Amino acid sequence: MTVFRNLGAALGAAVTVAAVLVTGGTAAAAPPPPLGPAPGPSMPDAPGQDMSKLDKRQGVGEQITPPGPAITVSLKVLRDGALQVQEKVVVPGGQQLERQVPLRVPADDDHDRTYAVRDAKVAGNGTAQATADSLVIKLSGGESTVTYTVDGAVADLAGGQQVRWQVASGWNAELGKVDASFLAPGGPATASECFAGPLGSNKRCTLAEVDHTGVARVQQLILKAGERMDVAVGLAPGTVPANAKFLAVSSVSAAFGFGTTGFVAVGAAVLLLIAGLLLLWRVRRRDASALAGRAEPVEVLVRDGERVYFASPDGVLPGQVGTVVDGTVDVVDISATVVDLAVRNYLWISELRGPNGFLDWQLAKRNAPDEHLHAFERAVFAALLPEGTDSVLLSEVRSGGTLNLGPVRDAMYDDVVAQKWFTRRPDAAGRNKLTWVGAGVTALGAAGTLVLALTVGQALIGIAVALAGIGLTVGASKLPARSERGRSVAGQVPGLLGYLRAAKREDIPPADQEMVFSRSLPYAVVLAETDRWVQAFADLDPSSDGAPGVYWYGGLEGDSDLRRFGQHFPSFLTALDGLLAEAGHRRSVRPEPVPA
Repeated sequence: MTVFRNLGAALGAAVTVAAVLVTGGTAAAAPPPPLGPAPGPSMPDAPGQDMSKLDKRQGVGEQITPPGPAITVSLKVLRDGALQVQEKVVVPGGQQLERQVPLRVPADDDHDRTYAVRDAKVAGNGTAQATADSLVIKLSGGESTVTYTVDGAVADLAGGQQVRWQVASGWNAELGKVDASFLAPGGPATASECFAGPLGSNKRCTLAEVDHTGVARVQQLILKAGERMDVAVGLAPGTVPANAKFLAVSSVSAAFGFGTTGFVAVGAAVLLLIAGLLLLWRVRRRDASALAGRAEPVEVLVRDGERVYFASPDGVLPGQVGTVVDGTVDVVDISATVVDLAVRNYLWISELRGPNGFLDWQLAKRNAPDEHLHAFERAVFAALLPEGTDSVLLSEVRSGGTLNLGPVRDAMYDDVVAQKWFTRRPDAAGRNKLTWVGAGVTALGAAGTLVLALTVGQALIGIAVALAGIGLTVGASKLPARSERGRSVAGQVPGLLGYLRAAKREDIPPADQEMVFSRSLPYAVVLAETDRWVQAFADLDPSSDGAPGVYWYGGLEGDSDLRRFGQHFPSFLTALDGLLAEAGHRRSVRPEPVPA
């Protein structure tokens, strides 16, 4: 609609210039702009017309009246500003004629003009009914007279007043001729404009003039069905009270316009997004630096007089180390837990030689799980040795294909949250409380945008809220799940790795060597230092404590060192990893700790 209005304005201006050039006259200076919105879209140049001069005859002289219904309209402005209208309509016999007049019409891009019609009557064959939205006239064959009163037809303009009404519009059949005359109180009309054709066009009527008596007269020959005949008549300033009413249009373009409020809202949202990005960058950088920083020495061996004991940083268990470092539960984390359960005397690992000569390993219950085990350790124990099972061969578990590590995985993820090393489960795909808050803010902004666009405008406020919600959702999903305490523990893992690489058997009292070796071995497994650690203690005599062999590993009791153990134990890990991998996991070997 805006395009047609602007096109009409341009064509109207062109016609005016052409008329001046043809008549050899000079264009009058344009008056000041109208007060308030323009009276309507169909006469884009009417508010700026020169009311000091009368319009010249714009049509042809004598013409033959075309066939079709003929209408004669009399317009009279009363002293209170109301417009009294009388329409005499001649309908050819046998025809039915109907008119629907909208009482709200576009005035400019941002406003509509509203009219009110009252006292509608028909003398003759027909009816007239006025509502708040429209005037509907229905007429049958013959001559009928329609009368009604219009409120809202008078508007103040710069330099005068203007009375405007569509004397013919919304008829359902082509009209042969429309004549209209206008009478104003207190003096003659100062100007007359008339446009005919589709709404928004600038095609001028056949005739528009103010005669020598001051009466404005207009005429249109042939008005097609649905077209309008729009008349605007100028009056002297203050002739009658102005009563035109204009309503702001709640259009999509207006609702999303960049006003001061919308600009402030969007600007605030952008600033919040920038601040959020900076905060996110800082948190992620701090998380990465905690893992990639220079390895600091970690006191793993605790001395008590002549004795030496192993103590992990912050009490972290072998099955927890990998998840704290990389945020995932891997096969190696479970394998290290199995070895740790054996080292702590809950399981007994024994290697056997099968009938085919291949090595196999038996897992046997040594002590029942108690309150000293974490939930994930009890889940590992129950997965390998279900209720009622005291021992099992790895080959039997593999051939059975019933090992379910789902509960183990869930328990391990829940455990690192319970230890306060993570603020949420690391496998939660970035979902946390803030992501749900962000999703709620986004939904609120979307709903607000729709409501504002359909009501008061300022839809950019809703868009700004939605942008803030989207930024919060995305940013929250990128926040590291690892807590400050988790970063502290993960930052000590490089020190633990340094201990495994640098420790020497001879630096440990002989009475404590086997215990330190065994307690450290599960950490060597999870940090991929098994070979180096076993090699460092290859000369250890496990029988020096009075018991043959390694206290938690059977089958090599006659050995006086750990060389054969160093050859067989990696085979056990390979078999165990293969079993766990078949249950849906993969072994993750990390030569160095890496950031999550």
